Amino acid sequence: MAKIVIAEDERDIRDLIAFTLRFAGHEVVAASNGEEAVKLAEKENPDIILLDVRMPRMTGYDACRAIKEKPALVDTPVVFLSAKGQESEIETGLDAGAEEYLLKPFAPDELTLRVKEILAKFGKS
Repeated sequence: MAKIVIAEDERDIRDLIAFTLRFAGHEVVAASNGEEAVKLAEKENPDIILLDVRMPRMTGYDACRAIKEKPALVDTPVVFLSAKGQESEIETGLDAGAEEYLLKPFAPDELTLRVKEILAKFGKS
């Protein structure tokens, strides 16, 4: 299956996302802030990256922009996971280079399905 980097500052949510994706057969590496996510993405060269928007040290938007500046990661799909669903927030995320913007809360099977669909779209399934 796929290698996935996730970044979420709330431990319970991070653990739930990681558990859900591991249960689906994926290899998951977790970060607790945006800065750590960028470093992990460079080190791990994942198939997909899931970022929370509001995180300490570097927002998800800034992390996405930094990731997309890396030649090895420019084609890696980034998905935002956020409770902030205003149109301007979604637009900012997509403008930063994200493939998709999923709103919290989401069902575990919904997350697994969307990850599978995005991986297939990028030929990484």
